[in-house]
Amino acid sequence: MIWLDTKDADFETRFVALVDDRRDSDADVSRDVAAILARVRAEGDTAVADLTARFDGHDLDVTGWQIDLGDCRAALAGLASDLRRALELAAARITAYHQAQRPADTETTDAAGVLMGARWSAVDAAGLYVPGGRAAYPSSVLMNAIPAKVAGVGRLVMVTPTPGGAINPLVLAAAALAGVDEVWRIGGAQAVAALAYGTDRIAPVDAIVGPGNAWVAEAKRQLYGRVGIDMVAGPSEILVVADSANDPEWIAADLLSQAEHDPTSQSILMTDDRGFAERVVAAIEKVLPTLATEKVARQSWETYGAIVLVEHLVDTPKLIDRLAPEHLQLAVNKPEILFSQVKHAGSVFLGRFTPEAIGDYLGGPNHVLPTGRRARFASGLSVLDFMKRTSFLQCDAAAIATLGPAAIALAGAEGLPAHAASVRARLS
Repeated sequence: MIWLDTKDADFETRFVALVDDRRDSDADVSRDVAAILARVRAEGDTAVADLTARFDGHDLDVTGWQIDLGDCRAALAGLASDLRRALELAAARITAYHQAQRPADTETTDAAGVLMGARWSAVDAAGLYVPGGRAAYPSSVLMNAIPAKVAGVGRLVMVTPTPGGAINPLVLAAAALAGVDEVWRIGGAQAVAALAYGTDRIAPVDAIVGPGNAWVAEAKRQLYGRVGIDMVAGPSEILVVADSANDPEWIAADLLSQAEHDPTSQSILMTDDRGFAERVVAAIEKVLPTLATEKVARQSWETYGAIVLVEHLVDTPKLIDRLAPEHLQLAVNKPEILFSQVKHAGSVFLGRFTPEAIGDYLGGPNHVLPTGRRARFASGLSVLDFMKRTSFLQCDAAAIATLGPAAIALAGAEGLPAHAASVRARLS
C-alpha cells in the first residue's frame, strides 16, 4: 500500500504512476484467448467439452451440458425465506430502476414535410456470463439479466463455469427469478466463443454481457464486432473520499469490500487528515484477520491499496476525474457539492450511510461498471446495451422536390452520379 501527499514535491509523478497503473490482462492472455476462440469456432462442441474438462475438471457428457430450468425453479423454491425475500427485493428495485431507462420512439415532421424519427428494439438473443470460480454471484445474475428482460430480449442465455460440475443454488435461484431462458454449464473464454459463434448445441447470440476473469474479458474484447458487448471490464476498484468525521472502521470495511474481490482489485482512500488515514489503516489491519477472504483482500490492499492526502477536500474532484474510478464513495458532509464537480466515475455513492456494497446488491443502479479509467468514456450496464435504434425517413413528392436539388449537387461534388440519378428521377 502506498502513501501520496499533494504537498510532496514528487506527488505529480507518483500520482501519474497511480493513474497509469494497468492491472489488465497481458499479451500472454491475449494469445491464449485467440487460440481458444479459433478452436471453438473450428471444432464447436468438441472444443468446448475438452476445454471444460481441462479447466473445470468435469465431463460435460456426464454432468450435463445444460441445467434444466426446473432445477432453477426448485432452487428458488428451496431458498430460506429471508434470503428469498432479499433476492426478490433486489430484483424489484433493479427492475424499477431499469424500467425508467427504456427509451421512447420518436417521430416528427419537419418544415420541409419530411417525416423522420427513430424506433428502438431489443436484440433477439443475449448471452450472460456469470462467474463461478473464485465466488458465485447471484447479484450479478440479477444485474445482467433484468435489464435484458426489461429491454425485451426474447432469448436470454446464461453460461457459468461449474468447477467439478457443482453449481451454487443461489445462482440458479437468481436465474429463475430473473427469467433466464437457458443455463449452460460452461465458462471461460470457450463459453464466450460458443455464445458468439454458436455450436451444434448452443445457438449464437447477438450480445454478450457479464463480468469474468481476464480471459473472459479478453474474449469479449476480441469478439466485439461479431457480437455486441457491455464493456471490457478489468479488476474492481473503489475510491473513497472521506473526512475525519467518519468512523475509521466504517471506511476500512468500505475499502476491504472491494479488496476481497480479487488480488488485483484496488482500494484508494482520499482524505485531508493524515491522522484519520492512519486510523483507517490500523482498522484495516485489525479487520483483515477476521475475514474469510483475508488472503485475497490482504494481497490486494498491500499491492494496490493507496492513501492520497490532500490539503482540502474541495481539491479532490480534479484528482477523482483523473482516476475515473469504477466506484466513488463520497463519505463527507454535503456530498452533493463534490458530486456536482465530478465528471468521470462509474457509479457514485453519496454520504456516510451509503456504502458501495449496498449498490452491489439492491440499491437499484447497475453494478456492472467501467473499470481501468474507462469511466472517462463509458457507462455502466443499462437497458440500452440490449437495444438498438433504427432511424427512419419518409419524403413525399413535395419534400423530395424541396431537398432533391441540394442532394444532386452534393452527389455530383462527391463524384457519385448514380446517387444523383436516383434523386433526379423523382423530381419530374
